[in-house]
Amino acid sequence: MERNREEAERTRGPIRRIVTLIGPAFVAAVAYVDPGNVAANLTAGAEYGYLLVWVLVVSNLMAVLIQYTSAKLGLVTGRSMPELLRGRLGRRGRLAYWGQAEIVAAMTDLAEVIGGALALYLLFDLPLVIGGLIVGLVSLALLAVQSRHGQRQFELVIMFLLAIIAIGFMAGLVVSDTDWGGAAAGLVPRFEGPGTVLLAASMLGATVMPHVIYLHSSLARDRHGVGHDKPRLRRLLHASKWDVAASLVIAGSVNIAMLLLAAGSLRGVSGTDSIEGAHAAIESALGPIIAGAFAVGLLASGLASTSVGCYAGSAIMGGLLHRHIPVWVRRSVTLIPALLLLGAGANPTWALVISQVVLSLGIPFAVIPLVRLTSDRELMGEHVNSRTTQVVAWTVVALIVALNAALLVLTFAGQI
Repeated sequence: MERNREEAERTRGPIRRIVTLIGPAFVAAVAYVDPGNVAANLTAGAEYGYLLVWVLVVSNLMAVLIQYTSAKLGLVTGRSMPELLRGRLGRRGRLAYWGQAEIVAAMTDLAEVIGGALALYLLFDLPLVIGGLIVGLVSLALLAVQSRHGQRQFELVIMFLLAIIAIGFMAGLVVSDTDWGGAAAGLVPRFEGPGTVLLAASMLGATVMPHVIYLHSSLARDRHGVGHDKPRLRRLLHASKWDVAASLVIAGSVNIAMLLLAAGSLRGVSGTDSIEGAHAAIESALGPIIAGAFAVGLLASGLASTSVGCYAGSAIMGGLLHRHIPVWVRRSVTLIPALLLLGAGANPTWALVISQVVLSLGIPFAVIPLVRLTSDRELMGEHVNSRTTQVVAWTVVALIVALNAALLVLTFAGQI
């Protein structure tokens, strides 16, 4: 079967060959446009205008490097990142590491279920708890596509939802009043007070997602198999570069478009510190069609990203602990915190932003092992990270750790 697949690939032209090999990165990219991004980006644009555009640009560049590195790890070694970590950690270490990774996955699910519930409330005036249950059930159906029909069909479904997300969130930018000079000025890195540091950490946590750093190595390995000869491995790595670049250009553009939309049309408008308020402001400023497209994009985002988050949690547990639980059990457990928050009447937008801050704190636990593993010549052979890649990767790690340290200091100092 592997030989037939390779023969089929050789008969295709170079462009068609790459197109047939892409897909895993698009599944990972959905996590970069989840409802947590919506809350963080709209809040940043509505409160601070174009000030934090640079955070999204830098975060997306980081994400391209990180996601390709994760895919490369899975393709070269034939093992996922959690599986490789299992072999390097003792029993207590594995349990502790799995615990923090599961917290990250739970925070991801929290954001995605709340976002989907908000979308159903905006579209159909459904109570948030009912909306959360519907999101959970639909995500189970999406996961069933992967388990019954294979990863490629799951990728195609997710890519379709990603297209809806892009249209829904970028439609408003076409008719909004964007100050492009101000947007260009926002490319200069700077902060304006502790509040912008919190938002930057939230935007970073929403853009560089720890759970898909773990997952991407599994996605690439499971899609393309193991035991490749050198020519095929080079082809797969080349295709993965295009896969990551294309998917994250789309995701990054969507994120930047959301911030520009908020900065251009929602700045100074009361109530835009919540997704519901932002939706109302969008409807008032840009009309019901754009507002409806925004809500549909939010719903597609919640449905797709919660499915990917549940998939990631399963890959993390399976790799680190060699334990597997039924998808419906995992879905039920991770759904509970979101439903409790919604039922308790907590501010859903606030919960989304805080969940992204927790994700930001989990990033170092994913990126540091990733860089170390892919810089190990014994493990990676000729595909080990080059000296330049190592310098850039460790610089990225240092920036992430510095931002998280600043966030913790400001939080415990009571300044946020």
